Amino acid sequence: MPFSALLCMMVNPGGAPRPFALTTPPSENQPVQEFEQLKQLVHEAEEDLRKAEGGNKAAGTRARKAMQDIKNLAQDVRKKILELRSDDAAA
Repeated sequence: MPFSALLCMMVNPGGAPRPFALTTPPSENQPVQEFEQLKQLVHEAEEDLRKAEGGNKAAGTRARKAMQDIKNLAQDVRKKILELRSDDAAA
């Protein structure tokens, strides 16, 4: 299975790509909004992933950068969720 198909399955369990829209920019302690941004980044990386599979080296570079951005944002979402949990426990 191509890597881009796996990414589609991560974003949409049915495997079919679908457009994602950001309604508002992410703000402090709102992991859902950052998660929406994360989904948008994955969606935007799909074209470069397909090109990279075809042998386009520049697209491969862009895809790797996008994957790093996705990784960093996913870590931020994880931290926000932990902050929410610790805030709930303190209250």
